Amino acid sequence: MPNASLAYPPHWLSASQLQPTPAAGVYGWLFVNQDSLTQRLVELSAKHFSVLPLNEGWQTLRSDECAALNVAEGSQGWVREVFLRGHQQPWVFARSVAARSALEDSGMGLDQLGSRSLGELLFSDRAFARGPLQACHYPAAWLPQQVREENLWARRSCFSRGALNVLVAEVFLPAFWAAAAIEP
Repeated sequence: MPNASLAYPPHWLSASQLQPTPAAGVYGWLFVNQDSLTQRLVELSAKHFSVLPLNEGWQTLRSDECAALNVAEGSQGWVREVFLRGHQQPWVFARSVAARSALEDSGMGLDQLGSRSLGELLFSDRAFARGPLQACHYPAAWLPQQVREENLWARRSCFSRGALNVLVAEVFLPAFWAAAAIEP
């Protein structure tokens, strides 16, 4: 498991705050299309898409996650980490978190997803509203060992339904950019 504490956590920035602006192809995947990333990956992979669960369970949330979820530093939450894969290759590392208190009161079974995509669930439930997208270069120390690399683009947004907020971060891996024929 990656070291959860960094001296300098990433600065998640909105599209207007991000300077310099990434190349158009990268920018498009980070900010322009706000539909389900899962659906876009299914299309890019010609339906050779799968979800590989890596880790899920109750954990202490990172400080940037607590701030985004508006919960106290050190709060417990449900953490789900997966690879979104095209043609059996990891294309995106996704980390989704929800505060324990709100999740337990919501009746939503995030622990029941298995190899289903969380995006599929969030986009099919019209009660969820998606907050603004933010991007950063994701800390290599927070990535699984087999894909650990510096300066990978990531985006995140918060999906809200009543008191429940689900923060979803998606890190675009080199194999994804190769498949999309985009130079990051």
